[in-house]
Amino acid sequence: MAARYRVFSVRVAAVIPLTPSFVRVTLTGDALAEFSSVGLDQRIKLVLPIPGHGFTDLPDGDDWYAAWRALPDAVRNPLRTYTVRSFRPDARELDIDFVAHGDTGPASRWVSSCRVGDELRIVGPAVPSSPAELPSGAAEFDPGAANRILLAGDETAAPAICAILEALDVTAVGHVFIEVPTDADRLPVTAPAGVEVRWIARNGASHGVRMTDQVHAWASTVAAPVVTSPCGDPVELADVDVDEQVLWDIPAHDAPRPVYAWIAGEAGCVKELRRHLVRGVGLDRKQVAFMGYWRHGKAEN
Repeated sequence: MAARYRVFSVRVAAVIPLTPSFVRVTLTGDALAEFSSVGLDQRIKLVLPIPGHGFTDLPDGDDWYAAWRALPDAVRNPLRTYTVRSFRPDARELDIDFVAHGDTGPASRWVSSCRVGDELRIVGPAVPSSPAELPSGAAEFDPGAANRILLAGDETAAPAICAILEALDVTAVGHVFIEVPTDADRLPVTAPAGVEVRWIARNGASHGVRMTDQVHAWASTVAAPVVTSPCGDPVELADVDVDEQVLWDIPAHDAPRPVYAWIAGEAGCVKELRRHLVRGVGLDRKQVAFMGYWRHGKAEN
């Protein structure tokens, strides 16, 4: 049985600018005593206040989502998906790292003006009442016993990648490519000695181009012993319309994998990288988890 997802009432405990593009907001509240942490790249929904209206009409309870969808547009609070950067259950504190990009969306507008004490709502899994109620569907990183890992993503994936890196076993081996807007946006993060972390600054270049080039260069060095036999791909990604279809696949693993790749960020870039690793390099598609976090020119529904 899956864990119950619910609305948690929280407030802002701290707002910390990290770099020109990243802001960390620490949320707190007694309700977080019932929040369940499910994984290293855990996603939650932020429920943003409506100016002058707050959360007056936000439904609660187990059927909150259906009730929320039924609300008139004027009183339906915007939802946006974010990654938990860290959760400290004893302190009832949860950190979210935001990419600050001006007045271009409800989340960016909110974080640009939020202050300590401001109210917010989040949606996530509640602590299960029994071991049978396992949280699922909100965390994807699952390398199993892979010999080598590849992590790649843009700034929207940077918080998840940093959380993953800090929790890896000290014996982990792999490469990490994180694309950020500028050189000043590199974030401090601790990684195992065997994991090379490369921060790739766009500095005005087109989104995804420099990261794609570096992942391609890495892939060209992958030796035959760590590549499995290519298998048939049930979906030809060249035909996937990232503006209309969800680009998201988390393959289950039932055997050790020589390489495990986790790719997240802008959907068009993610699609190209995944296709290159599977079609071009020969990685089995069961070795590649890929997630389109956002799409150019499209707001989250």
